Amino acid sequence: MSEYLVDIKNERLSFFTPAGEVKALNDVSIHMREGEVLGIVGESGSGKSVTAYSLMGLTAHPGKLIDGSLYFNGHQIETMSDKEMRKIRGNEVSIIFQDPMTSLNPVYTIGNQIMEAVFLHTDKNRAQAKERARELLELVGINEPEKRLRQYPHELSGGMRQRVMIAIALACEPKLLIADEPTTALDVTIQAQILELMMELKDKLGMAIIMITHDLGVVASMCERIAVMYAGKIVEYGTADDIFYSPKHEYTKGLIRSIPKLDTKEHERLVPIEGTPVDMLNPPAGCPFAPRCDSCMKICLREMPPVTHFGRVHYTQCWLNQKEEMEAKQEKGAANE
Repeated sequence: MSEYLVDIKNERLSFFTPAGEVKALNDVSIHMREGEVLGIVGESGSGKSVTAYSLMGLTAHPGKLIDGSLYFNGHQIETMSDKEMRKIRGNEVSIIFQDPMTSLNPVYTIGNQIMEAVFLHTDKNRAQAKERARELLELVGINEPEKRLRQYPHELSGGMRQRVMIAIALACEPKLLIADEPTTALDVTIQAQILELMMELKDKLGMAIIMITHDLGVVASMCERIAVMYAGKIVEYGTADDIFYSPKHEYTKGLIRSIPKLDTKEHERLVPIEGTPVDMLNPPAGCPFAPRCDSCMKICLREMPPVTHFGRVHYTQCWLNQKEEMEAKQEKGAANE
């Protein structure tokens, strides 16, 4: 029995397309305890959503787990049947998708859609399920819940629809909530309200959260630990302080440099990460970020760097850190002679 709520070990997952094998995840490991908040950040196509969906048994065809093991709340996910997975989806682990308008059914009322989640995983009758739906709408801060239960998704604003999605996800008080870019389509004021709501609910219900986003501002405000993904790998992992105040991987540094700052001078340009994401059909032999890295060395193109640790939690995969470590050992050796 694992000590972790989420225990993903050395996951390798590929999509077998007509064009060839797309290595979507390459040796990904994630460990989370109950009540923790983990942020997974990176560009589009880096493997953030694929990692989370595989944990729910939602890997789309033609995706296939090649290697590794996935444990959640004592369940070994890769060995479970569809019927067994349906029992834990929505009950022990829930997900909030990016766009609520495409996730909610336009021909059913809000009440029907929340009640469906309650019926699926509990033995409540119709009256009890309706009362639970009303409670959930109150919990996520929607006014006039009785009226909202009778409305359809198109009658609500974007922020309200996202709150309804959270209500559905929380119907059975899951141990883990996966939020897949839940605030992308919302304006900044509503975004702040949704993030604040999620943190309040986390404290109230004691659930863990995986926050998938490309917005570093979001993870800074709510995540205890951050995994930075690039080309299907976790290139850096650490606490929020490690990542923001002491980044070690060149990709992480590039992401942080590209954040607009309040003290930026007028007409000062943002610093982008030059180049394009790696072709996952033909990934490079070495570090996947090497073709875009200003500090790239010859070895970076040839070999994948080993893991370098900077304390109990913080680690990265970068040859520059290996080089610094070797130079520090040489200096120490020279000083001792």
